[in-house]
Amino acid sequence: MNWLLAHLDTLKESLGTWVHHPIASALNIIVIGIALSMPAGFYLGLSNLQTFSRQLSSDPQVSIFMNADATPVEVAAVEQRLKANEDVGRVVFITRDQALARLRRSAGLADVLDNLGRNPLPDAFVVTARSNDPATLEALHDEAQTWPKVEHVQLDAAWARRLDAALNISRMLVTVLAVLLAIALVAVTFNTIRLQILTRHDEIEVSKLIGATNAFIRRPFLYFGALQGLAGGGAAWLIVALAVLVLNVQLADLAGLYGSMFRLEWPDLRYTAVLLGFSAALGWLGAWLSVSRHLWQMRPL
Repeated sequence: MNWLLAHLDTLKESLGTWVHHPIASALNIIVIGIALSMPAGFYLGLSNLQTFSRQLSSDPQVSIFMNADATPVEVAAVEQRLKANEDVGRVVFITRDQALARLRRSAGLADVLDNLGRNPLPDAFVVTARSNDPATLEALHDEAQTWPKVEHVQLDAAWARRLDAALNISRMLVTVLAVLLAIALVAVTFNTIRLQILTRHDEIEVSKLIGATNAFIRRPFLYFGALQGLAGGGAAWLIVALAVLVLNVQLADLAGLYGSMFRLEWPDLRYTAVLLGFSAALGWLGAWLSVSRHLWQMRPL
């Protein structure tokens, strides 16, 4: 019980520091919020883009062409393999006669095709995958290539690979930006705590002389650093949420022109918890480094 009361008193003391220095505290929170909002906003934008890419109507397809001498039984066996594959979403079988009829209509080559004397086109399956993940599509392509009486497998996934590569590069850039701004947040907290320590230098030295432990001396500063980081994370969340609100208004007009319902999703509970926890942890780390450095340099009177 005494331990809990001691921590509550420390928390109250940390909040009191904000009350006594409201302008400086508000400026620090705004700086932290702006720094954190950039990687947090980019990450949310990438998540929305990835969700949108999965809703595109131009789903990746795999075309499987059979040998010209494949029997109906062998064609049916390939169809059964496709329907049993969990990665396959939809299977459309196109007979060689149907393919020839489509070619006549679309290419305007009726005279040329009539002079061939026979149908040169094979039976084919057009397969729509459940996922546009390039690795899944490649695996389906390689597996179908080994099936009996399959002459050729064509994978239409170049756009999926490009999109996945672009998203991976964007994630890496967001990670680098997050690391750099996290270091900046730690530095801001470090300097803020250092200034507080300098103003309370004599008090800390007296506390050391009467037996105060390093943990006791660190406690109020660690609480302040964590609370400042938490408040900065809250400011970042508000900035991102405001940006989503403004962008959704603009996107509604743009999406309406294309007959789409695309809109940016709001930060969910998991996103919010990670952002606040991460910012509080960085504030705590900056305070711990600052106090530990001061205690290490301190010499008894």
